[in-house]
Amino acid sequence: MASEAEILDELRRLRARVPQLTGALAAGVDGLVLAQDTPGVEPERVAALTVTALGVAVRMSDATGQGDFRELIVRGVYGYVATYAAGRGAVLTVLAQDRVHVGRLLLEGRRAGARIGELVDAEAAAAAEAIAVAEEQADPAPPAKAPPKTTTARTRTPRAPRTTTGTNARTTTES
Repeated sequence: MASEAEILDELRRLRARVPQLTGALAAGVDGLVLAQDTPGVEPERVAALTVTALGVAVRMSDATGQGDFRELIVRGVYGYVATYAAGRGAVLTVLAQDRVHVGRLLLEGRRAGARIGELVDAEAAAAAEAIAVAEEQADPAPPAKAPPKTTTARTRTPRAPRTTTGTNARTTTES
């Protein structure tokens, strides 16, 4: 995955742009924490719950015909939990105080999610390319083609005519 330092840097910039944030976490869609800045909160637990909520949100979005998942906002008595799509392989979850300007939270969360998505997707693409190159180097020769099949001409052997013997024999057939 993308460099933890780069993602953590983006999380810190997000917290600087929105001072009412109390935490920010980037996780893979598999629930593993990529980077976190969540004082007082268990990041592994938040990541696991994020992925669970993501699954429900994706199904809800699909079932209602709203398209691909973009974001999920939960408002509690003491503040907000917002989860944003971050490319194909990650999600961003931010925690905010109740007094946060929700429009600013949405705007900055979307921007940070897009940036983290770029980092994660670029790293995934580079890893996939490295694997392809390694496989090519391990087996540089193209696979040998199988020799063409030779077919022998099929011939029919003549059959003797069939005749039916009996009281009602009417026909003789040849095949």
